[in-house]
Amino acid sequence: MTSPPIAPQKFIEALPFARALNMTLEEIGDGRAEISMPWDARFVGDPATGVIHGGAVSALMDTCCGAAVLSFPGASSTATIDLRIDYMRAARPGARITARAECYHATRSVAFVRATATDGESDTPVASAAGAFVIERLNSEGKP
Repeated sequence: MTSPPIAPQKFIEALPFARALNMTLEEIGDGRAEISMPWDARFVGDPATGVIHGGAVSALMDTCCGAAVLSFPGASSTATIDLRIDYMRAARPGARITARAECYHATRSVAFVRATATDGESDTPVASAAGAFVIERLNSEGKP
């Protein structure tokens, strides 16, 4: 049984920081999500190079992981418990960054997620993440 799809615009509209970072929900369903974010001069961490700040990449990955959990069959809400992000290289200045996350296992109350962020330039991701999220599930009546 798969969960109903989450309306992409509603998901982004519900998160003010996601709107501020101009995130776009590209795909979602069955424990997977893809969210992208354009390069924006307001979020540059190093003015000399134009590289986007790691905090913006972190927010993108956290949001994408949460979306993956919400799309896991039976999920009704989520919150981040723990998220480890490994930055592998700087994102190319001016490039759109895309995060892809997968909720690969869930217990009754904890979901486990892994994700990568890329800028389309190489096979090496900008960052990878692994995390644990609270997962609240719908009961047999479809209520939290």
